[in-house]
Amino acid sequence: MDTLERFSRAIDTLNRVIGRATVWLILGAIVVSAANALMRKFFGLASNLWLEGQWHLYGAAFLCAGAYVLQVDEHVRVDVLSRRFGPRLQAGLDLAVLVLVALPVCVLLVGLGGRLALNAWRIGETSWHPGGPVHWPVLMCIPLGFGLLGLQALSEAVKRASFLLGRRPNASLAEADLPAFFGDRTTP
Repeated sequence: MDTLERFSRAIDTLNRVIGRATVWLILGAIVVSAANALMRKFFGLASNLWLEGQWHLYGAAFLCAGAYVLQVDEHVRVDVLSRRFGPRLQAGLDLAVLVLVALPVCVLLVGLGGRLALNAWRIGETSWHPGGPVHWPVLMCIPLGFGLLGLQALSEAVKRASFLLGRRPNASLAEADLPAFFGDRTTP
């Protein structure tokens, strides 16, 4: 179990770095969106490349941050039901859902998304709009994002199993439970 817990911490570190780095993709999407609006308003210039580029940046951020959201337990769940259960039952249900639903879905989407991205790269697929971007870079975020999510689901399954075995005090983590991040003074 110690080896699995070390593996879980390594996955957590990877997904935390990637998840926190996605703020730059969001910032990029905001800057591109603002610049595009200003260019259109003041100079009458429009660009499909930049318009779709902002969507690509946002899509990449969304897909690549999913694992981090799962890690810090901020994902969508049916809290109306789960908050009525005790911590051990919640952990057991989480473990079952992670292993029986989340992992198979991630494996499926890594395979399908990988084929989609590879095909787009192979044929040089671009936007339907004149001057739009190539599609394969953002399509590669599908297998990447679901691969990271699948790894995080494994990490969360290890944490839930460790909790159920009495090896850890909590079944999951919140951002506040994590150590300071690159000089971030907002977390302990």
